[in-house]
Amino acid sequence: MRALVLGVGNVLLSDEGVGVHAAAMLERSFRFPDAVEILDGGTAGIELLRHIAGRDLLVIIDAMSSGAEPGSVLRLSGGEVPARMRSRISPHQLGLSDLLAAAALTGEMPGETVLYGIEPENLEPGLELSPAVARACGEVVEAVAAELAARGLAPVVAGDAGTAGKRFWEEVAPQ
Repeated sequence: MRALVLGVGNVLLSDEGVGVHAAAMLERSFRFPDAVEILDGGTAGIELLRHIAGRDLLVIIDAMSSGAEPGSVLRLSGGEVPARMRSRISPHQLGLSDLLAAAALTGEMPGETVLYGIEPENLEPGLELSPAVARACGEVVEAVAAELAARGLAPVVAGDAGTAGKRFWEEVAPQ
């Protein structure tokens, strides 16, 4: 099984960057089997197609407005994910919707797609997460680690010795 955990969002808009913060937290907190890649997708869209192609599992972490209390976590899977990405709180989510549509059209859709959406509290310019979203970010990191472990891709706790996650633009050539 090949899995990609994709943290997305705009880190310049406070809670909107929660997916990117979660990807970095995963990298700092755990060591993953070679079959798991953690990727900071930032605000990219269709550019990520080569990263999701051929994966058995795609886990997306993003800010998602659902009308719930700030910091609430919503887990969606399967067909719920593309449908939810069409209602967006930021421009990058349109890019993610296009990405999933392109993957489906080209036959490169991952075998399973899971979305962890965190209700934002603050979308104003800023680099810090609100306290409620920061707590939820930690909960999602633990949930993603457990989800991977349930699929035989158990991470090993690494403490704070890790490095930041790979960013999609840091690769020079496709692998």
